[in-house]
Amino acid sequence: MYRQLREEKVFKDPVHNYIHVQDEVIWSLINTSEFQRLRRIRQLGTSYLTFHGAEHSRFSHSLGVYEITRRIISQFERGGYADWPGEEKLVALCAALLHDLGHGPFSHSIEQAFEMDHEDWTCKILLGDTEVGNVLRRISSDFPEKVASVIRKDYDNPIVVNLVSSPLDADRMDYLLRDAYFTGVNYGTIDMDRILRMLRPFQGRVVVKESGMHAVEDYLMSRYQMYWQIYFHPVTRSSEIILRQILRRAKELYREHYEFEFLPYPLPSLFDGNINVRDYLQLDEALMQTAFMQWTREADERLSDLCIRFLNRKLYKYVEVETIDLEMLGQIRTAFEQVGLNPDYDMEIDFPTDLPYDVFRPDEGIGEKQILLLDRQEQLREISEVSDIVRSISGLHRGKYHLYYPDNKLCAVMDQLPQEVAQIFKQRI
Repeated sequence: MYRQLREEKVFKDPVHNYIHVQDEVIWSLINTSEFQRLRRIRQLGTSYLTFHGAEHSRFSHSLGVYEITRRIISQFERGGYADWPGEEKLVALCAALLHDLGHGPFSHSIEQAFEMDHEDWTCKILLGDTEVGNVLRRISSDFPEKVASVIRKDYDNPIVVNLVSSPLDADRMDYLLRDAYFTGVNYGTIDMDRILRMLRPFQGRVVVKESGMHAVEDYLMSRYQMYWQIYFHPVTRSSEIILRQILRRAKELYREHYEFEFLPYPLPSLFDGNINVRDYLQLDEALMQTAFMQWTREADERLSDLCIRFLNRKLYKYVEVETIDLEMLGQIRTAFEQVGLNPDYDMEIDFPTDLPYDVFRPDEGIGEKQILLLDRQEQLREISEVSDIVRSISGLHRGKYHLYYPDNKLCAVMDQLPQEVAQIFKQRI
């Protein structure tokens, strides 16, 4: 059953000022244990080790995505651009609120370590025997599947999918604003009000009125800057590397039947690769950091060292390398092994790349990754065809190779390394 609250609920938010909840089902979803768990998952993973203010959670971000989606739908309705049936509107709002429900602790790092996908877990939680699933089934028996299909991007109304997942969606707008606010930078300060006023549903897509092009240019440039200055910050990448190594080493030890002094539930099922929804929902960053703290006293020196580094921010250093080939990489690995270093743990190559905007290519046709402008003649044009600014960053890959290493270990054996290998690291040491 679809009902509105007798009295609107309001969250005070540092980014959107106020977040308004008018629907009973949205309020019920917020109060489920699965959604409350997102308070214990940081939005930016390990970025708090680089930007000390980046302690905000997936909970606050999810509320923000819901609020932006609510505002877009309200703007469509006021402008007479869309007639939203009550249930269709609710599908969009629920998908916006719950789109990150399946994120695990430290988000993308744990996904890489255990080859998981948070969207898959979101759908499992929505469709499973969970508090969230039970709330959604109060609307109708097939309502959880409708919300899950928006997450999977195969819902039968593409406008709804576009609101939550597109190059100019509520998710991206909120995380740019929120991440900029909590990291203390100005790159992500976009004119969201202007963008929202210029959005239109048109021919199965959410498009932008042409007069709003400059606000979208600013949005794309902000995204470009945020990726290179915040999301791809080399210190953050170092912390992510150490985190992945902790998880990899713990999994290796578990599968070698190492006897941990401390191994809390549900980590064994995570390491076994057969974790279920109930156990997955027990994973949060408090649990993982408790494990890391206990593992600093484990007998395995590698696991202990990695956990000490992560908890006390004794991160790997790095050198920038313009290019690196397999031959050079092989030389470094061999040299490390000869002086007693383990190249699988004491070295990692990172090459961050971002595609700021997927440029339109005429031979490929207009796809889901392009932002479309609607002119006065109701003709659609892809934004990089019109904007010099967008065209200048379209398809641009940027970045240098970063070679990470534990500086204390490397300094101890530097004089034993071949000269051509030592020279690579001496630029930093």
